[in-house]
Amino acid sequence: MAIKTRTYSVVDGKREMTIDEFKRWLKKFDDDKDGRISRDELADAIRVSRGGWFTRRKSKCIIRSVDANRNGFIDDNEIKNLAEFAEKYLNVKILSL
Repeated sequence: MAIKTRTYSVVDGKREMTIDEFKRWLKKFDDDKDGRISRDELADAIRVSRGGWFTRRKSKCIIRSVDANRNGFIDDNEIKNLAEFAEKYLNVKILSL
């Protein structure tokens, strides 16, 4: 049985995906498989998706911005915050957010 994967469409320069696709994409960077995204793991995600300079600094600012409980990680409860941030600043459009 083949698993269907959706190729992300790009509309108006923004990569479109559902919240579930966003979560699955983000989990690829959870290196230690603890269910949370650390600053370094987020930096890897930014580097892969956008490239660019200062990914560690960007990831630190993003964590600070979306980490509601201030534990230094993005967990399942904060994924929506990260998705909103990605829509605003990272050229991503989350469908039915």
